[in-house]
Amino acid sequence: MTDSDGGRRPRAFEEVLARIEERILADGLTAGDRLPGERQLAEQLKVGRSSVREALRVLETLGVVSSQAGRGPDAGAVLTSRPGSALTDLVRLHLGLAALSMREAVDTRLMIEQWSVVRAARSGAGLEEMARALAAMDEATSPHAFVEHDVAFHLAITEASGNRLTAAIMRALREAVHRYAVDAVVRLGDTGDLQADHRRIHAAVRDGDAAGAADAIADHLARAYPPGQPG
Repeated sequence: MTDSDGGRRPRAFEEVLARIEERILADGLTAGDRLPGERQLAEQLKVGRSSVREALRVLETLGVVSSQAGRGPDAGAVLTSRPGSALTDLVRLHLGLAALSMREAVDTRLMIEQWSVVRAARSGAGLEEMARALAAMDEATSPHAFVEHDVAFHLAITEASGNRLTAAIMRALREAVHRYAVDAVVRLGDTGDLQADHRRIHAAVRDGDAAGAADAIADHLARAYPPGQPG
């Protein structure tokens, strides 16, 4: 659909997104705050309530809002804070459809983790969380348990960067490729070398060696996901 000047007319979904953005900016809305009800949004946007309802369903699927039944002050969807969930679903779907390759996922991890670990080494943040994950990996009795704590170790690195968006992307990547991570541990058979890599990363962050930490991340991911591996 187009406007009279030939431009594409925004869909109701896009208009609702724009309205949410406007309200967040103008009113300082945050997670937990309530949006106007369907009728009010429809009046504001000059669209049908069915269009608003469908748009809110899409936003709920994306993890932007949660639906809320009711009348009066209890009406209207609530803004949520689940950025990783929608990202995880999208990455998993694209990997499953071969629209994205595991190599692309690993390369993205490498970029995020190297940038994050440099910041962590400069600030000294995340050391306690990394140490706890290291100890838990030492006690792991199965590949699944090892990967669970391995995820915690690497998330501690990205969260130490202080950038919530890169941390959310990293969390989504790790959740989406969980099965591949377990397969990598099974393939290696012994987690001793992986743990040696983890301790090298932790030591570099502790010592403030940013370059050494970045190199350790690269070597670790090359060991876990060799370039020649399919995927």
